[in-house]
Amino acid sequence: MLVGARQTGKTYLLSAFCKQHFEEVITLNFAENPEYRDFFRPSIAANDIIRRIELFFNRKIDAAKTVFFFDEIQDCEEAIAALKYFAESEVDYRVVAAGSMLGVKINRLKSPFPVGKVQMEYLYPMDFEEFLWALGENLLSEEIRTHYAGNLPFAEIIHNKALQLYHAYLCIGGMPAAVKNFVENERDLMRFNTAIPADILTGYLADMTKYAEKVNSVKIHAVYRSMPAQLAQQKRFMYKTVEKGGNKEKFQNAIEWLVQANMLLPCILVEIPQPPLTAYFSESMFKLYLSDVGLLVSLSRLRFGDIVNSAEMMYRGFLTENFVAQTFVAHGINLNYWNSGNRAEIDFLAELQDGIIPVEVKAADNVRSHSLGVYMEKYKPAYAIRLSSKNFGFTNGIKSVPLYAAHCL
Repeated sequence: MLVGARQTGKTYLLSAFCKQHFEEVITLNFAENPEYRDFFRPSIAANDIIRRIELFFNRKIDAAKTVFFFDEIQDCEEAIAALKYFAESEVDYRVVAAGSMLGVKINRLKSPFPVGKVQMEYLYPMDFEEFLWALGENLLSEEIRTHYAGNLPFAEIIHNKALQLYHAYLCIGGMPAAVKNFVENERDLMRFNTAIPADILTGYLADMTKYAEKVNSVKIHAVYRSMPAQLAQQKRFMYKTVEKGGNKEKFQNAIEWLVQANMLLPCILVEIPQPPLTAYFSESMFKLYLSDVGLLVSLSRLRFGDIVNSAEMMYRGFLTENFVAQTFVAHGINLNYWNSGNRAEIDFLAELQDGIIPVEVKAADNVRSHSLGVYMEKYKPAYAIRLSSKNFGFTNGIKSVPLYAAHCL
C-alpha cells in the first residue's frame, strides 16, 4: 500500500508499475466510482470479491497474469480489511493499493487494519535529486553524489548552475504536477503556473474538512495557515501565533491531526544529544515544517523574484530550513534540534552512520556561527555538517555541503 499526502504521484507510480510488470490490470478507484465498494459487500472473502468483479466486467480473471490496483482505498474500508484475505488466500493474488494518509491513518476504521499482511510504503514530494532527474540533469545529479563523498569542490560555473536550480526548486517545490509544469515551460519561472500549488492547497484544506471528524476543522485550518508566520518569526512553534491567547489544550489535537496526515513535519527539541535521542526529548518544545517548500511559498504568497534575487535573503532563511526538513524526512532522517537556552542552537541533529551529527543550515554563504562551535566543544561529535550556499569542502571538523546536496546525507 502506497500512502502519502494528496498529489504526490501515488496513482501515477502504481499505474505505471502495474502496466510494466503485469499482462492484465484491474483498477478500482473508489473515489471516482463509489459503487465499486459493493464488490466487497456483504462478504470480503477474496474468492467472493473476485467473482463479483468477474460478473460486473464480464471477464474471466487469470490470477497468475493479473494485478489488482485499489486506488483511493481510504474511501472503501471493506477493501482495506479485505487485504488480509487476499494475502492469506491459497490463490496467489497480486494486489497493490494507493491511499491518502488522511483516510488510511486518521479516519477511524471500524474494522481492524490488516497489520502484518500489508507492506506500507510512504510517498513524499520529489526531493531535489528527483527534481534534477525530471529536468534531465542526470550527469549533474551523479556528480553531486561523487563530490559529496569526496568533499570535492565543484568548478564555480557548475556550483552556480546547481545553486540556480536549487533556487528554482525552492520556488516550485517537489509536487509532481508543479515540477511537470516547470519542465514543460522550459524551466522559466515567469511562465510557471502558480495556480498549481494553490489548487493543491485548496484540495488539502477541503480534505481537512472531509476527514477531520471529531477534531474541529476550523482549528486545523488555523494551525496550517499560521505556518508562514511560525517559520518566519519564531524559533519554535507558538500557540499564540495561531490565535491570540491560544494554548496547547486548544490546538494540540489539530497539530497531531496534521502531523498524522504528513502535512506538517515535527522537529522535536533534544536536551542531551546522545542515543537514544527519544530518551531526551522535550516534547513541549518543537518546530513544525510544511511537507513541501513549494506549498509553503504558495501559502506565504511569496514572489519568486524575492526568493531568487533578494540580496538580503530575507525569505530564504525559513524556506531553506523547510527544504532541509522535508529532504531529511524523505530520506528517513528523524527531525530533531538542540539548544542551550539562549546561548546556542543547532538546526538539526542527524543520526547517521558516524553517530549523532549536528547539522547547521545557512541560506547564503555567510557561515559564521557561534552555535556550532559551542556544540562541538561540548559534545565532541565525529564531525559537523554545514549546509549552505558554499561549495563542498572539509575544514576544522566541519563538512561543508551545498544545499543542493542535502539529499546525500
